[in-house]
Amino acid sequence: MIQEVTLENITKQIGKTTVLTDICLTMKCGQICGITGENGSGKTMLMRVIAGLVSPSTGKLLFNGKNRADANPNIGIMIENASLYPELSGRENLRLLASIRKQATNEDIDRAIRRVGLEPTDKRTFRKYSLGMKQRLMLAQAIMEQPDVLLLDEPTNAIDKKGVELVHQIMSEEASRGAIVLLASHVDYDIRSLCSNVFLIEKGKMQLEV
Repeated sequence: MIQEVTLENITKQIGKTTVLTDICLTMKCGQICGITGENGSGKTMLMRVIAGLVSPSTGKLLFNGKNRADANPNIGIMIENASLYPELSGRENLRLLASIRKQATNEDIDRAIRRVGLEPTDKRTFRKYSLGMKQRLMLAQAIMEQPDVLLLDEPTNAIDKKGVELVHQIMSEEASRGAIVLLASHVDYDIRSLCSNVFLIEKGKMQLEV
């Protein structure tokens, strides 16, 4: 289990553009940390770096004080505007994703689908899902492997009020389980009601909000 994630002076450059600048952040198990900032401020890029989808240009990313290869962290991620295979059902999509790491059983997948308020036996394809259903399924894929680190980018977008309460409940449950949860949201209610620490990113630079 990952007890701590540490970012030491993480900088990310794309061409001549600096997207993240000297990001320093420590997150511990059982915490929900929040990131706010305008679109294009660097929130999603930061999550991509932590997830290993993008390599930082400089700086260190440590899991329990080790690099990614040695720590082998179990990370779940939900990125805004991500998508799945349109012609597969929700369950088929998650089973396909689960086959990559082989950590989630069919029972784990069905449990995750039900946790987000969907039905595993629903035969509709992802293409026919509403925006809210797609968001819920993306959350299910993020939690199905019981990750040590859970990265959620705008998880309540397109979700109705009852669904928002469910998403908040799931985040709290994951933190209580011992996961490190990082939430990026422009919704003040999401951040203030859930997060122990809140960080503001502006033009790729981060500061702790008081």
